[in-house]
This record gives sequence, structure tokens and C-alpha cells, in this order.
Amino acid sequence: MAGHQDQAAKTFIASAEPQLFVADIKTSCDFFVEKLGFAVAFTYGTPPFYAQVKRDGAAVNLRHVDEPVIDVALRQREQLLSVSFTVAAAAADIEALCAEFQSNSATFFQPLKTQPWGTRDFIVQDPDGNLLLFAAPLSATASTP
Repeated sequence: MAGHQDQAAKTFIASAEPQLFVADIKTSCDFFVEKLGFAVAFTYGTPPFYAQVKRDGAAVNLRHVDEPVIDVALRQREQLLSVSFTVAAAAADIEALCAEFQSNSATFFQPLKTQPWGTRDFIVQDPDGNLLLFAAPLSATASTP
């Protein structure tokens, strides 16, 4: 079949780096560092128009834009997520992460809750209104293939 590769021959994709569109790189970097415990990996440009923040195995690229690229009302109404982060362990870790973000005064769009599809998750909103989902499987084995 055209375009089909043998499973054993496929290249393994090790990670993904979502890109958030933000109005101000410094404000966004400060948010990720101060509210969510990330570290700035790099900033680029004078003034900066691109940056990357990292925490553990997660990396997010930040790209400056002068105007929102998505309708703000639509994003809110439809709960359009910009990034999904997965905590590898079970629900106790997601509760600790939620408590950490609460103690840092992060803005929550959705509080911690159990979902019918087998996760516990919450959604944080960044200064640009991007919705960031943090989730953990209800059982430790749910996240492994």
C-alpha cells in the first residue's frame, strides 16, 4: 500500500514542542517560570520574538504575534486547548501539581476534576488566554501503551 511503512521500520518520534502565540515574550516567559515552574531554555531576537520554556520532559515554544490568531470568544466558548501536558504517574501527582499552581496564583479555567475517559485534569489560562491542560491517568498503567 502506498505511503505505508512496516511498523518496525518507522522512525520513533521522541517528543513534540507545541507553539503558543503570545503578545509579549517576556510576560509569557515570566508566567511559565513564576506560575508553572518552567525554566526558560532560550529567547531569540532583539526584542525577543521567540522563546522556549521547559519543565521535565515538556517543552513549549512561544512565538510573538501582534494580534490574536484565534477568536478569543470562540476559544473560551469551545474550550479550545492550546497545549496538553501529561503527568506520567497516577492521580496523586496531578493533585500535587494543581496545588503547586494554586499556591503560585495561576489562573484556572477549569478546576481539577475526574473525567469519564479515565483522567484527572485541570486547565490553566495563560496571560494571552491560551488554555493549557494538565492531565494524569486515573491508573498508572493507563498512560503506557
